[in-house]
Amino acid sequence: MGGRLYGVGVGPGDPNLMTVRAVDLIRGADVVAYHCARHGRSNARAIAAAHLGTQVEEALTYPVTTEATDDYQGLIDAFYTEAAGRLAAHLDAGRDVVVLAEGDPFFYGSYMHLHKRLAHRYPAEVVPGVTSVSAAAAALGTPLVERDEVLTVLPGTLDEDELTRRLADTDAAAVMKLGRTFTGVRTALRRSGRAQEARYVERASTQTERHGAFEDVDPASVPYFSVGIVPSRVHVATTEQARADGDSARSPASDAHLLAPNAGNSARSNGSARSTSGRVTVVGLGPGARDRLTPEAATALAEADDVVGYTTYVARVPVNPRQRVHGSDNKVESERAAFALDLARAGRRVAVVSSGDPGVFAMASAVVEVAAEDYPDVPVEVIPGITAAHAVAARIGAPLGHDFATISLSDRLKSWDVVERRLAAVAEADMVVALYNPASRSRTWQVEAARDILLKVRDPATPVIIGRDVDGPEETVRVVELGALEPSEVDMRTLLIIGSSQTRWAATGSVYTPRRYP
Repeated sequence: MGGRLYGVGVGPGDPNLMTVRAVDLIRGADVVAYHCARHGRSNARAIAAAHLGTQVEEALTYPVTTEATDDYQGLIDAFYTEAAGRLAAHLDAGRDVVVLAEGDPFFYGSYMHLHKRLAHRYPAEVVPGVTSVSAAAAALGTPLVERDEVLTVLPGTLDEDELTRRLADTDAAAVMKLGRTFTGVRTALRRSGRAQEARYVERASTQTERHGAFEDVDPASVPYFSVGIVPSRVHVATTEQARADGDSARSPASDAHLLAPNAGNSARSNGSARSTSGRVTVVGLGPGARDRLTPEAATALAEADDVVGYTTYVARVPVNPRQRVHGSDNKVESERAAFALDLARAGRRVAVVSSGDPGVFAMASAVVEVAAEDYPDVPVEVIPGITAAHAVAARIGAPLGHDFATISLSDRLKSWDVVERRLAAVAEADMVVALYNPASRSRTWQVEAARDILLKVRDPATPVIIGRDVDGPEETVRVVELGALEPSEVDMRTLLIIGSSQTRWAATGSVYTPRRYP
């Protein structure tokens, strides 16, 4: 079965303006493709960066952009044919492909050229996005059209006479693709008598957004990602009438801030609204696979200014160029917690990451403890994740179907005497037990000791699930009998689930513990 093709609009620039559908598809895609110039940077990828991780990425690099060439259309047609072939190879292999598109895929979007070449051969879906026109109107705080008005969207590349005629004939207009066309567009606005009404917006919704009167713009400063807006005449007329009547309401598009960076964005990083005070969010990453990260956790990671954690775990967080990443050793939990809380006290939004669930042998306890003692003024939130025990259990069936315990075999934060007493108590209580941190380079004897303690009460035929690197590239899940458990086969990346007297190892290979107990 072939894969599915998705053209996904990521909106005008602020990652928070992506739709829920867009985010879900990007996270779940096998392949994510995006267009870029020869320098390799992609605005669409930058918008979606927080949701990229293990997906295969296909950079579709334009052979030409704005430079002069004798055969522009021929080069572009050949490029799209070659790009469609690359994506078709993934689709034929059964991989789902998401093509990122700034704004909306079918609104002057490059995706449409791939859609034309592929949609008749593969299942295809287009996910709409917020357009730059909508974002520009929102930035100006001015309605585009009201009542029976007509809105005309025009490319700035039109012939100047044609632009002039269309601008004169419409109620409101949005002119796209400015950049090098700006001077010609301005002339057309003047000839049509619309120049004084026109407004200019560049990079709408981003940190570098600017807006103001079209006539006040320096043509040399205009990027391609800018829009000219001729707003609703009805709105202008009714606003002016309200002012004349002494209404205290003011037009949102006050000229006092024209061409200054958007005041509403001055405290944003790449479009994400910054909190007035810092906070720490302790985030559970789950056992490893991208699709086991909860939407709540993904949102917290995307909103963070800083990501703090054990080096191995921060490496699992999708790269976001605006964020600072602080990796550290796995034996400095309290110091790491204090560091994160210091950042938050300074006004930063900090995500402290842990594998699995942060409240199970992980960073939540350290952060909450240090905050309670020394940082009572810093808000702390804990976002749960899927635990390693539940991930291993799910791979083999339902071994945790009745009462169970979780015990860490590490004696770094408690003495081995405590571990022994707890193991003996769980064995005597006939509970399933999940053993975390069973071994490491410096701890090689605890698995054997734990096995021998359990064998004093448990039948040697008791099923033991050995889950190693679950959700990782070297995943293995095996079942052995407790009496045959070989300690040399267990390391720090392993989790053990040892059954109770009621746990069953079925002929199908599954392991389960009935919910009822005799």
